[in-house]
Parts: sequence; structure tokens; C-alpha cells
Amino acid sequence: MAEALYALGGYLAGSIPFAVIVSRLMALPDPRSYGSGNIGATNVLRSGSRLAALLTLAGDAGKGWAAVLVAQAIGASLAQIALVGFAGFIGHVFPVWLRFRGGKGVATAAGVLIAFDWRLGLSVLAVWVAVVAVSRYSSLAAIIAALFAPAMAWYIGGAGPLFAAVAAMSVILIARHHANIAKLARGQESRIKLTTP
Repeated sequence: MAEALYALGGYLAGSIPFAVIVSRLMALPDPRSYGSGNIGATNVLRSGSRLAALLTLAGDAGKGWAAVLVAQAIGASLAQIALVGFAGFIGHVFPVWLRFRGGKGVATAAGVLIAFDWRLGLSVLAVWVAVVAVSRYSSLAAIIAALFAPAMAWYIGGAGPLFAAVAAMSVILIARHHANIAKLARGQESRIKLTTP
């Protein structure tokens, strides 16, 4: 019963669609109506509002981070903490409020990883930033960071609940990027534009 409640709490926190909420509050188009149709910060950036993208990024990362911190604060076991983090990630990817059509989970996963262990989160984030800086491909950076994350989780904490949660998130995150992988292979993937139209 306790595990089910932890999972539900993590899922509901992760399912908050910050991209949609921020866009509505700022009178911007629904992010599902343009670009990739994704509810992530990268797609919100295509609206031309860097502030909206930043707020979406902060919200998506913050909900994963907060869910894990709450579990830690109330004395959850390591396995329960791992479950909350994974459930938060799943909530973003398959949110009940949006008919289970969510984002790819990059920012939420980052928040979860930072809450699991700051060394894990910051090292994975550093990989993402480095790849974006060189390539300007957000999707490529996410895929490489997802491949790196389980190895770093194992290096820091060995095999265990946190490693299992990180590995599962990485597999799902990469699977969610299948269309981007195909576009990258064809040389058709869009690069991040840091200037407004």
C-alpha cells in the first residue's frame, strides 16, 4: 500500500503540464499546436519566448526534484525514493490530464537525478550541455546524456534501486526520441535557435 501511494504521489506531481500552464498564462499558443507538438521546453522555445521556455524548463525539472525531496523528507526507503522518481518521470511522459500524451521527459529526469544524488544530476546535465554547445541538437544531447546516466548511477551507487530507476528512465527517454533519431540519421533534425524570430 505504501509503495502504491508513493508511486501515485510521484506520478501526479510529474503529470503537471507546465508547458501548457505557462503558455496559457503568458497568452502564447498551446505548445501542442506547433513545432514538434511536444510539451517540453525545447518546443516552447519555438514560440519565440525564451522566458516561457525557461519557466517550462524550471517547472518540469522542479516537479521531479520536489517529488523525490518530499519522499526523502518523510523518511521513505531508498526503493520508495527510486519509485517516486521513476513515477514522476512517467507522469510527465504519460500525464493523465493530457490523455497520456506528454513530453519526452528530459527536464523532469534531470530534476529527479539531481534529487537522487547531486553528483549524478550535475554530471548528466554537464554532458547534455556539452553536446548542445557543440551540436545545437537538443535531441542528440538528450540521447547521449541518457546513455551516460545509468553508467554514472552505477559508478556512484552501484547496482540497486536508484540504478534500476535511472536505467528504466533512460530506456524510455531514448525510445521517446525514436523520431528524432530517424531525423538525425537523415540530417533533418532541427537545431536549437537561441535568438527570437
